Amino acid sequence: MFQLIELRKNVGLRPSLFKLEQTKAIKEVLNTKLANKVLFLHGLCIALHDILDIGDSYSFPGDAGSYTSASSSAVLFRYILFRPFEEEVLTGRVARSTPEGVWVTLGFFEDVFIPKEYLQSPCKFDAEDNCWIWEYADGLETHNMYMDEREDIRFRVVKVEFNDVARRKE
Repeated sequence: MFQLIELRKNVGLRPSLFKLEQTKAIKEVLNTKLANKVLFLHGLCIALHDILDIGDSYSFPGDAGSYTSASSSAVLFRYILFRPFEEEVLTGRVARSTPEGVWVTLGFFEDVFIPKEYLQSPCKFDAEDNCWIWEYADGLETHNMYMDEREDIRFRVVKVEFNDVARRKE
């Protein structure tokens, strides 16, 4: 579910961060830039794990900042990403139900969607209660199992798809 990815990035430090130790300032900049953002084709960025290497820093005329840049001297670091693998079983909480399926929250990630085709079968959508009902048959009788909002559920990951909103708008 969580992965560690190694990245190299150019980092600029504004003068207001000079009062901090360089490593702490770089951590702050990286977490501000990456935390809670989707790294296209990789996953949701959670937090900085560690910094492996800090390259040389440069100052440019007319700019009060300090920059660790150039491909050979950029900051090399590892970041924790959320990216579940296919067939993984996760536990989440029903956020809302629609006739198209169920939206699930993991607490830190709200965009898990389970289409109606992947819900337990047989099931039906109750428009009055705005929830899905699994009609579970135990051999003797049928029991209605409601998937109410804020109820915990387990689900299997069928497909992982992180959509880049910026790319979609173009």
